[in-house]
This record gives sequence, structure tokens and C-alpha cells, in this order.
Amino acid sequence: MSTQVLTQQNFERTVSAGAIVLVDYWADWCGWCSRFAPIYEESANQHRDIVHGTVDAEAESALAAAAQINSLPTLQAYREGLLVYSNPGFQTAAQLEDLVQQIMWLDMDAVRREIGQQIPGFTEAHSEPMLTGPAPTAGLAAGATGYGWPGLRLS
Repeated sequence: MSTQVLTQQNFERTVSAGAIVLVDYWADWCGWCSRFAPIYEESANQHRDIVHGTVDAEAESALAAAAQINSLPTLQAYREGLLVYSNPGFQTAAQLEDLVQQIMWLDMDAVRREIGQQIPGFTEAHSEPMLTGPAPTAGLAAGATGYGWPGLRLS
């Protein structure tokens, strides 16, 4: 599967509909964005079950502003409609793959509890992306990064 262009018209629908959605904010003039694009495309081909969206930050400046994008490239990750990762800067293929694996193994019940503590009135039924203010800082699940079944320890 190739990457999907995200715009103001389809962003919210795409983020809320996908189990895992990665979003790459980029611009034509950004050299690091050009270097990251083939890595991101390869990840899209490798992980067909994950939506790999792209946002042209110049053409979609309102969308980039709502997502509080300050530098390019910036990669954001949503799981079940919730922002779980946001980080500017170039990533290697290995770093991107590690991030994908960590997001796949996130304990979403724990993420919702943490967001509920940070945002009064947040309910577990809430699954819309939060782009109208500071993003909740749920973060990745604690523990060693690696591959395999959660909790599996190799001696």
C-alpha cells in the first residue's frame, strides 16, 4: 500500500477510522523530508495494515498549525484515534520500524487512563483526534523496546 495524502477534508476521518495511522508532515523545500520519503514509503509497503498518511505542511498550513507542527519533517502516530506519538526530525528505517512495533504493542487501556488523568471529562469512549489544543502526552508504553510478544523475556 502506498502513502495516502491527507488534507483538511479527510484528516479527521482517516485518523479516527484507522487502528494505527502514521502521519508525516513534510514540505518540498525540506531536504530531510526528501530523504525520509522513501523510508516512509517502504514502511507503507511493508505494513499494509497501517495507514501511512502524508501532509504537505505548506499546502495544508491550517492542518499543520492545528497539529502544532514547528519543524519538518515531523512524524505523528495515532492509535484508535488518539495521538500517541509526535516527534520532529529524520528517522532511519530501523528507527521507524522500532516505533511501529512499539505502537503496535501499546496498552491502549493504560493510555486512556493516563489521558483521563490529564484531561478532565475524558472518557474511554472518546476516540476522536485532539487537534484543537495541546496534544495529550500519553507516550509509548514503558518497558524495553523489542520485538515479540509483550512480556516475553528471552534469557
